Amino acid sequence: MSLEIDAAVFDVFGTLTDWRSSVTEELAEIGGRAGLHADWAAVTDAWRRRYRPVLGRVVAGELPWQPLDALHRIMLDEVLPGFGLDALGEPERAELVRAWHRLRPWPDAGPGLELLHDSPVITGTLSNGGVGLLARLTKQAGLRFDCVLSAELARSYKPAPQVYLTAAELLEVEPGRLLMVACHPDDLEAAAKAGLRTAFIPRPLEWGPAAAPADPPAGVDLVAEDVVTLAGLLRGRG
Repeated sequence: MSLEIDAAVFDVFGTLTDWRSSVTEELAEIGGRAGLHADWAAVTDAWRRRYRPVLGRVVAGELPWQPLDALHRIMLDEVLPGFGLDALGEPERAELVRAWHRLRPWPDAGPGLELLHDSPVITGTLSNGGVGLLARLTKQAGLRFDCVLSAELARSYKPAPQVYLTAAELLEVEPGRLLMVACHPDDLEAAAKAGLRTAFIPRPLEWGPAAAPADPPAGVDLVAEDVVTLAGLLRGRG
C-alpha cells in the first residue's frame, strides 16, 4: 500500500520516544540524590496527566501561550505536593523539566526514520515540544529528520488546527499530501479534520504494561505496527 504524500510529520512524546520510563528514571535519580522517596512511576504518570488539561486551556484561550518547558514546570509544581515532594529544590525541578529533552527512543524509531530518509518523503517532527527541546531530543536520541517543526511555530498546541496547517504551509505541501503519524487517536482525528492524511502506530507500553492500548481512530489512512513497517508502506513495499 502506498499513499500519495510529499511529507510525513511525527508526534514525538509517546510515538517515537518512551517518555514514561525515561522520566521515571530521572525522577528516581534526582529525587534520590535529594534524599526523597516516592512511587516515581506514579509521579511521572500524574505529571503527564496534567499535560492535556493544561495545553487545552492554552488552546481555548484561558491561558496565554507559553513554551512547553514553562508549562511542564507549572505541571510539575502542581503534582509534587501530592506525593510529599515539596522539599524538591529549584535546581532539581529545573533539571527534571529538562528530562523531557532527553527521552529514549523506541527501538524501531531510529531505523525506521533512516529508511524514510532514503525515500522521497520529507520527514519532520510535529510535536508540542519547542524547537529547542526537539532539536536536543532528536539529536541525543539519534532520530534523523529532514526538519524540526513544532506547535511553537503556530503559537498554539495540538490539537488546534493551525498547528497542522502551519506545518503544511512551512513545508510548502498541500494538507492532503502531508501525513501525520502518531500513536494518539485524538492527535490523528484533529489532523484529519485539518485535511491531513493520517497514520497510526500503536504504542501499547506508552503508559506501562498495565494500561489498555489505544485503538486506531476511525477513518485513519494507515495502521503500521512500528516506524520500520510504516517506512516500508510509504516506500511502496507494504
